[in-house]
Amino acid sequence: MGSLNFRIVGVKLLFYNMIKPYSLSFKQDLIHLIRLNTPRYFDPSEEIELIKYLDGETEDYYVVEEDGEIIGCGGINYEPEKKTAVISWDIIHPDYQGKGIGKELLKFRINKIKEKNEHAQIIVRTSQFTFKFYEKAEFKLMEIVKDYWAKGIDLYYMELKL
Repeated sequence: MGSLNFRIVGVKLLFYNMIKPYSLSFKQDLIHLIRLNTPRYFDPSEEIELIKYLDGETEDYYVVEEDGEIIGCGGINYEPEKKTAVISWDIIHPDYQGKGIGKELLKFRINKIKEKNEHAQIIVRTSQFTFKFYEKAEFKLMEIVKDYWAKGIDLYYMELKL
């Protein structure tokens, strides 16, 4: 039993070593990631919104790197007046989806938020294509807005109480 726990902890530590803070040197890699996920998860118009975000709206944003390749990214923004943290712009390379990268990146950010001990809730604004992923992490669906992101891509507003 002890060695099994050690292996699990070892894998988690190895994964956390793959996470790096975002810098402008990663911008083109992230644009490539969103293109790989368009139109399955994103509308083409959202690429411009990602670029605006990367150019001036990031607060705590992270990339996941494996063997020199960026395979995922995701951020946290804050609304201190509402005691709220916002999970933002999660994108995983299609070849790595379903392999736990997104799950571990989300856990990493939730832990960062909890460490600050300043927030009562975490929200995520996602779509019908990915809301089940967040439900598995105990986010609760609060609202759906049809065609919010683009025609055929709805807003799924979700919350996780801390």
